[in-house]
Amino acid sequence: MTHKIATFFIILFFLISCKTPERDCENFKTGEFSFEELIEGTLVTTRFTRNDTLEIAYFNGKIDSSSVRWINDCEFIVKKINPKSMSEEKAVHMKILYTEGEFYTFEYSLVGKTKKQRGTAQKLN
Repeated sequence: MTHKIATFFIILFFLISCKTPERDCENFKTGEFSFEELIEGTLVTTRFTRNDTLEIAYFNGKIDSSSVRWINDCEFIVKKINPKSMSEEKAVHMKILYTEGEFYTFEYSLVGKTKKQRGTAQKLN
């Protein structure tokens, strides 16, 4: 009897732990968003508005525009329209990993690079 109960709980544990995270990327293709990150020990916020082909970011009192090219429903390439340095000329590959309510978690890297970073953005409208 205890063997059956133990087996039941083991199966239940695996079913719960194997839950696939939600990935409703379509809801996050366009809109106004906010992203917070820690830069040199200071929490900074970037707000951005995105449509199918354009992203306008507001950061530290500056406005920056980037082109957006969607690869699929959950991945896109962002490239600054008027880069001011060689490093700003590099495109960034963005991939939405999962979504939850008004938030999405993503990973990003320079195109062609293997080092990836993660972040979470909130949809504001």
